[in-house]
Amino acid sequence: METHSNEKATIGESEKFKSDLTAIELDGIKLNGGQYTKGAIAFVLFSALAIFVFFVNLTIGDSSNIVFGHIFNFFVDLLGNFGLWVMLAVMIGNLVLHIWAKYIDRGKSGSGLAKFYEGENIVYTILYFIGIFYMIIFTLHVNVPGFEGPEMFVSGATGGTVISFIVLPVGWIILTGAVFMPFLVNFGMLEFIGTLLEPLMRPVFKLPGKAALNAVASLFTAATLAVLITSRLFKQKVYTEREAVILATSFCTVSIGFTHLVVATAGMSHYFVQIFATGMVVCFIIAAIMIRIPPLSRKKQTFFDGREQTEEERTADARFNMGTVKKSVDRALKRAYTANNPLVEIKKNVIDAAKIIPQVMTLISAVGITALIIAEYTPIFQFVGQIFQPLIMLLQIPNAAEIAPSMLVGIAEMFLPVLLIADQVDFLTEQARFFVTTVSIVQIIFFAETASVIIAAKMPISVKELVICFFERTLIAMPLVAIATHILVR
Repeated sequence: METHSNEKATIGESEKFKSDLTAIELDGIKLNGGQYTKGAIAFVLFSALAIFVFFVNLTIGDSSNIVFGHIFNFFVDLLGNFGLWVMLAVMIGNLVLHIWAKYIDRGKSGSGLAKFYEGENIVYTILYFIGIFYMIIFTLHVNVPGFEGPEMFVSGATGGTVISFIVLPVGWIILTGAVFMPFLVNFGMLEFIGTLLEPLMRPVFKLPGKAALNAVASLFTAATLAVLITSRLFKQKVYTEREAVILATSFCTVSIGFTHLVVATAGMSHYFVQIFATGMVVCFIIAAIMIRIPPLSRKKQTFFDGREQTEEERTADARFNMGTVKKSVDRALKRAYTANNPLVEIKKNVIDAAKIIPQVMTLISAVGITALIIAEYTPIFQFVGQIFQPLIMLLQIPNAAEIAPSMLVGIAEMFLPVLLIADQVDFLTEQARFFVTTVSIVQIIFFAETASVIIAAKMPISVKELVICFFERTLIAMPLVAIATHILVR
């Protein structure tokens, strides 16, 4: 057995080596008693902090939320309307840098900035201009007395929803998440959960067990954070291209808190438990199906650096046995021991967050508000949504004609389906409202937030594929939710 100093020098030769250790490489590391103790202390301490921040609900004043929610809401409230000016300045700065990198420098300098924007094209330029335009109008409307922005851009059904309730919070969600994310993914919890759940996740969902942590984070925090955790782990070569895309499109569900709001808006609070439970079961069934059909099934099993995933990596822990628990603890302690200093990880995460925040906010503003304008001021979603009416009638769900448009409008914003029926609560049957509400929370992909974050994070999936995934999820969900509706709602 090597001494502590020699072992640490071998394990921690460089940050890159430490952060890139795979589960198999961790199994090959030998630690002495003192090193195990240090790993155990780091694992327990930092995992407890992560659990407290991301999963513990606290009531402060009149607000009941998880600690993570209280933290980012504090900053949103602290800046108030001035935060709109800050975010507008950030968006404009991003556009200026994008134009310089893409149309002036054109990669000639070989700078990091040019490389950062090299994957963007004219579509991004247009979306950045549109997003900033919406942001300018809304910021002036809110902050300048006497300036009344066009209703189409600033109403509660369009810009008021996207900017106030999505764009403003999402910047702080990303930044706050960057500070606390290392405690969730870098100090052993991922290995502990992942090894234990590998025998379930790998055969059913073709995902590593650690993917379950992403799904849980999504339920208790926000879908945006879950997408960013997935993107981060993909770039750290924890997930392959296929695994990352499956997670982002199938497991980054809306949070429990937001589900409460959706259910209440539909006048179905007394059915919350049934709707939430049905939604989770249906999400898992949809995921198990979608990973086996295009476009997700065609994604490559390669890591971010282009390395092909080996068969050993896919099957090493696919069966549960008496040694699985011991192995999960062993890997967790080794990961915690070999991890970088928390401050190093936080600094790295915050820098990465600062890079992506302007793009995420601008794209959400552009795509989200445009989608809501189309939904609110044109009959496109209502017209196209009628294609679902025959299927709804076949499934024997009441009020098929009235609820058919809500099946499609969720691609713009997942709250829209219930908003479409909110003024018909007294008219629509409980079965119809149960059906609409549950389908809306399992569609997952909507361009006012999750889809825009996936695009901004430059994950390996196209807009066309995201749209296809949305329709696949909806068509698979409808009969499943219909069965639950007929069983649970009388």
